[in-house]
Amino acid sequence: MMRYILNILLFLSISASASYAQSVKRKLTDRDDLYGWEAVGRLDIGEQGFCTGTLIAQDLVLTAAHCAMDKATGKPYPPGKVTFRAGLSNGDSLADRKVVQIAAHPDFVANGPVSAPRVRVDVALMRLEEPIPYSIADPFALHSGRVSGNEISVASYGRGRAEAITRQRSCRILQRAQGIISFNCDVTFGSSGSAILTKNGPRWQILSVVSAVGWDGRRKVGYGMELAEIVSDLKADLRRDAPRPQATIRRLQVGSGKSNTGAKFISSGGG
Repeated sequence: MMRYILNILLFLSISASASYAQSVKRKLTDRDDLYGWEAVGRLDIGEQGFCTGTLIAQDLVLTAAHCAMDKATGKPYPPGKVTFRAGLSNGDSLADRKVVQIAAHPDFVANGPVSAPRVRVDVALMRLEEPIPYSIADPFALHSGRVSGNEISVASYGRGRAEAITRQRSCRILQRAQGIISFNCDVTFGSSGSAILTKNGPRWQILSVVSAVGWDGRRKVGYGMELAEIVSDLKADLRRDAPRPQATIRRLQVGSGKSNTGAKFISSGGG
């Protein structure tokens, strides 16, 4: 059994009622600081609070499922409820986009008890109303294959640092077992959904997603999941459930002088 699972396990939504001391990290407060991290954004969930999300494509945000699901209904938040604010710093973002479609892992139960099995599937994808150009934010790639060493990094928003990305450049994987990754990064409420990044050459890539924090009797421990095939399955779900383009037919009278082009198709938006 995994040694760290779990004396206490709490999800890290900003609406939670406890806090933890923050270690020294670097806030990314100006454009130069943000360079390379523009794809990290704050997910504002109406008036309920916020999480952190990361672009993995121009119109796709990776986050935790518990940041995407309404506990009251057990369903994904409706279109327009969540806003992704790329590179938000001191009230200004590089791009704001409404979330119009959500796919969460089918085994995730919004109202379920916090547990190790729930952490394993705490993953969601959000499709934005329109893409964010590469010139504004360069999406992160997902990591595949072996991880070299155990060094990781986390960039997120959180309680007490909600207005700018805070990056912990170097923290460590503690254990990987049974589909769960435990780590010692100093995450806090609002950090839910932020990417756990590992280095692949000069570029950081996404290894996992911050889901929860626990206590192993000696120290605070963060938890994420093995993404494996989860993201590719969620992409397929988004494609399957995407709104279909609607067609309208223009009726033209004979001799109108206008060419008959047949059906006019209207884009469903968001790519």
